[in-house]
Amino acid sequence: MLNWDVYKKRCRRIRSMLSKETSSLLEVDEVTSDHVLFVDPVSPGAEGAFWDQVVEENVETPHGPVFCSMAGTPRDQRPVILTYHDIGLNHRTCFNTLFCHEDMQEITRHFAVCHVNAPGQQEGATTFPTGFIYPSMDQLSETLPVVLKHFNIKRVIGLAVGAGAYILTRFALKYPDLVDGLVLINIDAQAEGWAEWAAYRISSWALDPSDIVVSHLFRQEEINKKAEFIGTFRQQITNRINQTNLLHFMKSYNSRNNLEMERRSCGGNTDVKTLKCHTLLVVGDYSPAVDAVVDCNSRMDPTKTALLKMSDCGGLPHFDQPGKLAEALKYFIQGLGYMSSAGMTRLSRSRSASSTSVSSFRPRSHTIATVESTSKNNMPRIRRSSEVSY
Repeated sequence: MLNWDVYKKRCRRIRSMLSKETSSLLEVDEVTSDHVLFVDPVSPGAEGAFWDQVVEENVETPHGPVFCSMAGTPRDQRPVILTYHDIGLNHRTCFNTLFCHEDMQEITRHFAVCHVNAPGQQEGATTFPTGFIYPSMDQLSETLPVVLKHFNIKRVIGLAVGAGAYILTRFALKYPDLVDGLVLINIDAQAEGWAEWAAYRISSWALDPSDIVVSHLFRQEEINKKAEFIGTFRQQITNRINQTNLLHFMKSYNSRNNLEMERRSCGGNTDVKTLKCHTLLVVGDYSPAVDAVVDCNSRMDPTKTALLKMSDCGGLPHFDQPGKLAEALKYFIQGLGYMSSAGMTRLSRSRSASSTSVSSFRPRSHTIATVESTSKNNMPRIRRSSEVSY
């Protein structure tokens, strides 16, 4: 069982070590004014923050073994936070920056966390044999009930990026009783068109996998602006992800089907395919996924969906602004009825007009509707589909 007090102390120690640039036990590949690219133990014996004292194991599923990292013990009265990464990443490289941020500590004190890796994407994974048939996106979503049963997880709050967001959405559509809420970053609910499919086929022949991942995650302006960061990012993809296995995962994602979700029209057909849980869609304001996320928002139930467009963020908002995303996560979880007594984050305390409602955040972009209203228990609830920018 993970000792969260130890976790908190170690996160503080890491921040102190980083500020002094004396991190002998940690591998810190890139530091900018906004974030640390990756913070990971350099060896299993080194002291880490979130990844120390966790259960890591392969869970056997009908579609092959799935490597999972379970931090904490599930509680009967609370869901578990379930994460799923994007292509070119794994549970460490995708989520460590966010979960090591001090504003996430209040959340991780209340909830166990289960990180799921797509087959063969964890560090040190062996290469799939010739002729191996990689699971489809639909099949990957079918591995999740097996993972939940293995760890005795009753319900989840999903947190996922890109390909992982697609997988968790498909899982929630089929198993709505297992999902309390979803936080989906950079989701694309539509299948690749012929032009995109052809471009991927050509690029897969001509480019390294790291180049394909970079073009998937970042616009050209961000690539040019953060040249050193992107260079380090490419190295991490090459050095920490099995390249053959990564190509399998990318091919599976680019062969995905439409999720075929529909927004219920007033007085129209009520028997439409849509998510039944509250959902927060997140995208950086200069991410290549903006159009796809806005399109997904247009297809979802407006009474249960909010769109958060984060300013000054690119393709990885949980890297660029982990503190802001942690605050949004806390309010979202409070809206689900948990953590009602949690204190405000540093970001909230710094605002001149503090409130328990996310609607107190004054967006830079046009607000389509009120994000949340306050319930009788003084907890925020998502009421209408909205666009909010930090």
